[in-house]
Amino acid sequence: MTADRWLPAYVGLGSNLDEPVAQVRRALAALEGLPETRLVARSSLYRSPPMGPPDQPDYVNAVAALLTGLPAAELLAALQGIEDAQGRRRDGPRWGPRTLDLDLLLYGELAVNSDTLVLPHPGLAERPFVLVPLLEVAPGLRVPGGSRVAQLATRVGGGELGRLDG
Repeated sequence: MTADRWLPAYVGLGSNLDEPVAQVRRALAALEGLPETRLVARSSLYRSPPMGPPDQPDYVNAVAALLTGLPAAELLAALQGIEDAQGRRRDGPRWGPRTLDLDLLLYGELAVNSDTLVLPHPGLAERPFVLVPLLEVAPGLRVPGGSRVAQLATRVGGGELGRLDG
């Protein structure tokens, strides 16, 4: 690994189609193979009800902690490449069922609001299926311009999450 500057990045993983547990595990393995990137921690897997249309299966969610030398836009493109390789389609309804969803939640202290990238990820502070696994891998983390993950997770609670593994 030869990056000049390593930054922490956090990725939310979710799937509710085509063996979701296997989809998330394959995605975690793919994250380990990204260039100039190291997977340093992964949360347990959690089952959660869908956020979007209710007539879809429950999701399996997790969070991965990375150290990366890739710029944020390149990391996002790599995440989308993993989604595509695992059969992600982008023509369905918003928050609809999917084989894999990889969200770049945080990238160092970067705050961005562009057409292609918003950091910290919008909605991060209200989603138990992101905050509970993020708390597991980074309990002391402070969201740029906001609260600590532990405070946010306490505020939203565990919702209807069910832990699937240890």
